[in-house]
Amino acid sequence: MTISALSIGAAGMQRATDRFDASASRVAHYGTGLGDVDIATEMVEVMEAKAAFKASATIIRVADQMAGSTIDILA
Repeated sequence: MTISALSIGAAGMQRATDRFDASASRVAHYGTGLGDVDIATEMVEVMEAKAAFKASATIIRVADQMAGSTIDILA
């Protein structure tokens, strides 16, 4: 279970990073005429990506603590 939780958490962190990168790329094009960019929407996207990253990091942290507790119990 811990391995699964770690891989789920890592995948979530990667997805959040990808969302942030995509939003940053769109913001970088703001004012260049290369695309219609809504700054407010992009800021919401950044905040959502940040929250998703933190949630995924929490999954990894808790899985690590669970594994440590299991080792302590068995040792």
